[in-house]
Amino acid sequence: MSGESIADEALFAPAAARNGAAIVEVLRAVLPPGGTVLEVASGTGEHAVRFAAALPALTWQPSDPDRRGLGSIRAHARMAGLPNLLPPVALDACAKVWPVERADAVLCINMIHIAPWAATEGLLAGAGRLLPEGGPLVLYGPFRIGGAHTAESNARFDADLRMRDPEWGVRDLEAVLAAAAGHGLHLAERIAMPANNLSVVLRKA
Repeated sequence: MSGESIADEALFAPAAARNGAAIVEVLRAVLPPGGTVLEVASGTGEHAVRFAAALPALTWQPSDPDRRGLGSIRAHARMAGLPNLLPPVALDACAKVWPVERADAVLCINMIHIAPWAATEGLLAGAGRLLPEGGPLVLYGPFRIGGAHTAESNARFDADLRMRDPEWGVRDLEAVLAAAAGHGLHLAERIAMPANNLSVVLRKA
């Protein structure tokens, strides 16, 4: 495959370029010093490349349920040529069985609000199965706190999401934490991020 055809497969998300640096700083603080990080819903693959380059002691396993997403991840990975970035796997968060048997950390960025609630439940169940004691599940995105949006822009975003698909929407953090507890995952840190987002760090009890 030529370099040009590889590049043609690569997709780009403006949000990935905007939030990558801030997320890297959180990951430096909360991820283990070594091991494998499973990224659920890697999307374009830009984050996976950026994080693998920034944290070379960790092995990065990107994943996505979408064929175009998997192609984009492979394209970005080929162009980056990083030894600690594994080929992507097809992974549907809702599936009862995942194609990964173990991970030292799980990362999910901007997924749970653009997917049905069943995907959040599947993500939490999968992380509960895979993670060792103390292993982190790191979530990033907008959340409601106490039933209220943290910014007017998030309220508008939520309304737009629900108009596009009634099963989508900005999630209540309390509902996510309650569901997580059922899989042995408990809140360790809640970190304010740019653009009215949060990084939510859950750890396996």
